Amino acid sequence: MIRHFPAAVVAAVVLAMTTPAVVSAQSAENVGVVVNDNSLDSQRIADYYVRARNIPTSNVLHIRTSVDDEIGRDAYVRTIEQPLGLAIRRRGLQDRLLYLVLTKGVPLRIAGTGGPTGTVGSVDSELTLLYRRLVGTPVAANGRVDNPYYLGDRGIATARPFSHRSHDIYLVTRLDAFTVEEALGLIDRAQAPKQDGVVVLDQRGNRASGDQWMERAASRLAAAGYGSRVVLESTPEPARSEKAVLGYYSWGAADPENRVRSVSMGFTPGAIAAHVASFDARTFHEPPAEWRPTFSTKRADGFAGTADALIGDVIREGVTGVAGQVAEAYASGAVRPEILFPAYLAGFNLAEAFYLAVPTLSWQTVVIGDPLCAPFGRTPLTRDELEDPLDVTTENPGLFSKRRLAVVLAGNRDAPEDAGMALMRAQAFLDREDRVGTKRALEEVVTLAPTLVQPLADLADLDEQAGDFDAAIVRYRRILDLQPDHVVALNNLAYSLAVRRNAPAEALPYAERALAVAPTSPSVADTFAWVHHLNGDGEVAAKVYDRLVPLAMRDPEVRFHAAVVYASIGDTARSRIEFEEALRLNSSLANSEVARDLSKRLGMPPVR
Repeated sequence: MIRHFPAAVVAAVVLAMTTPAVVSAQSAENVGVVVNDNSLDSQRIADYYVRARNIPTSNVLHIRTSVDDEIGRDAYVRTIEQPLGLAIRRRGLQDRLLYLVLTKGVPLRIAGTGGPTGTVGSVDSELTLLYRRLVGTPVAANGRVDNPYYLGDRGIATARPFSHRSHDIYLVTRLDAFTVEEALGLIDRAQAPKQDGVVVLDQRGNRASGDQWMERAASRLAAAGYGSRVVLESTPEPARSEKAVLGYYSWGAADPENRVRSVSMGFTPGAIAAHVASFDARTFHEPPAEWRPTFSTKRADGFAGTADALIGDVIREGVTGVAGQVAEAYASGAVRPEILFPAYLAGFNLAEAFYLAVPTLSWQTVVIGDPLCAPFGRTPLTRDELEDPLDVTTENPGLFSKRRLAVVLAGNRDAPEDAGMALMRAQAFLDREDRVGTKRALEEVVTLAPTLVQPLADLADLDEQAGDFDAAIVRYRRILDLQPDHVVALNNLAYSLAVRRNAPAEALPYAERALAVAPTSPSVADTFAWVHHLNGDGEVAAKVYDRLVPLAMRDPEVRFHAAVVYASIGDTARSRIEFEEALRLNSSLANSEVARDLSKRLGMPPVR
């Protein structure tokens, strides 16, 4: 039967929980909105949300990535994590942003291996660690990471509003649903959330861990004075048809009585939900109307990989926030209702309530909803309470600066603190594409810490970009004095000597050493072969390109060099193939004198 906790129960429940004062919801300036420019759905939802919450334009973060549910790890880093990190650094938003909001059309899942130590995970959960990665703290791709904001066994009275003063992560939510209109509905409902409604906790009646969590949730809510608003279904019967529901938690399709598309709840604006379930956020593609979730392992019973329920159905029923899992999360990854609902009713916003209740990051969880939704408390903390002023010695936001400087100095133990600060200034100027400021800061680092190699390499790169090849060559030689096997310096010095100074014989020993240090690097092999060609060793160079071209099919410079080398040994057929492919990949290669000469040698029309 359904059991309500009457108010009289409160006095009898002894728990380490009291109702704290109303806490803060934070404001629009703390929200970063992530837009996939390859998705019209993403753009439409982001535009609507930005207008609804008056999000600053500086906080709208654009990426170009896949629109599929799943993305490979390398593609995730290249097209999602790195562009977002650069945009945040460039705008100095490391500390100001507390929440990242993804939109429909951003991939859900990073492909990988399964199991407790696997590498598969949600894009959302991985992005919670972006702040930590920007700081430079190593984060492994495999397995789970403890959530530092997770409340655990501590009472709600000990919880605090989220900020970077205490936590080096972001809280990531998503605006997603089966349709764009339903995703927009999430935004609308979050604008005017209601405080009324019950919390429905639908146990299976088997005393498993999920049932125990729900029992504790009911007790904690009662202790906080909300006992009359708790509906605890403690039998195997399903909880159904409550008319005003502010919170809902169940076993999903793991409960034989809940293998339905609709739980017939009257969710109020601001209502939140979660399940003891995995795979329920695996897709937001809508299944056929006749499909029903089961606990079956038969392929025919599944949709998008499994037969588990989908949180898209709960969104369609009218919740404002819901958490799900993109893959097998195990019990240790489940959202804890005994934290989620007490936190939400105590005034924490949607993002804070869910992340206080999520034990793990870099895992499977997806949190749907507007992070600012807070029916019980919306007064934001001030900017001074959330942030420290810009650190002018590092050109970084104050809280971030302290963390980043500690990592920089730990990685450069021989460098004085001033050199570490100058290194950080250099990166900040580089992020803002201020090459003059970058070079000035790097020169200061080299003066303060003359044995540091990386700033010398960065300066050499800036010299090359400016066309000062002689200065770059001097820096590469200095690097090799410090680190004789530094492969970038070896490779780049070889190329500069051979091409810029027309000294291929002097370049050859450096090219050979670079290949010995990095025998599998395509760029090093290309330099080695090209230097041999410039020394008149076309046959040696051709043998290298025989192996290299199949490994670097998309590299126009490798294909162009191969074309020149094959022509030099009289293999015009292969030269023509490589030349045409190089120009297809990068038509600007046709502008060089070498290209015009090669075109003439091959009897091809003049390239334009």
